[in-house]
Amino acid sequence: MPGEETTPRDPGGLKPRLIVGLGNPGIEYRDTRHNIGFMVVDELARRFGVSFTEEKRWHGHLAKFAGGYLLKPTTFMNDSGRSVLAVGQFYKTPPAETLIIYDDVDLPLSRMRLRLSGSAGGHNGMKSLIRTLSTDAFPRLKVGIATTAGRPAGERLVGHVLGKFRDDERTELAIIIQRAADAVTAALQTGLGAAMNLFNRKDEQP
Repeated sequence: MPGEETTPRDPGGLKPRLIVGLGNPGIEYRDTRHNIGFMVVDELARRFGVSFTEEKRWHGHLAKFAGGYLLKPTTFMNDSGRSVLAVGQFYKTPPAETLIIYDDVDLPLSRMRLRLSGSAGGHNGMKSLIRTLSTDAFPRLKVGIATTAGRPAGERLVGHVLGKFRDDERTELAIIIQRAADAVTAALQTGLGAAMNLFNRKDEQP
């Protein structure tokens, strides 16, 4: 159960059972950078041939695939943990088997990072998850949304994160969504550690 001490000695050997994409609900937030987690999970649903159903009791859209579940919380980003906790408790999925996909403004759009644990890094959705699950020991896939100029400074940060992808970013966006979905698929097939070794190493190449 979330919050309990269930992390094994080798969390890298685990295969995730609950895949969560973070984002904000509503038409006005569709295609914004902050919703790239939703986009990756939508691609996974397309690959797996499954559809999302709104589950109001769990504050999210849920899809079942062979071996696990896909989740898009319908709470706003700052309250993402409420939905993840509810689904994790019902399906008895511990944090160590819950993979979170979300945007990272410190990585350029063409990059991503798969990690087994870590801090929120200033991300409000991750802050909510760490607070609600009472641990930061859960895997996450960080997908870059920064421009080639790097992280926007000051007041421009919110506008960038909540802004829509530009036309000239569409090609890179399509590529990184596919690569992120590939990384999740690898984690499901061979475990988180093997997926990290493969995709993090690829991502570090020039």
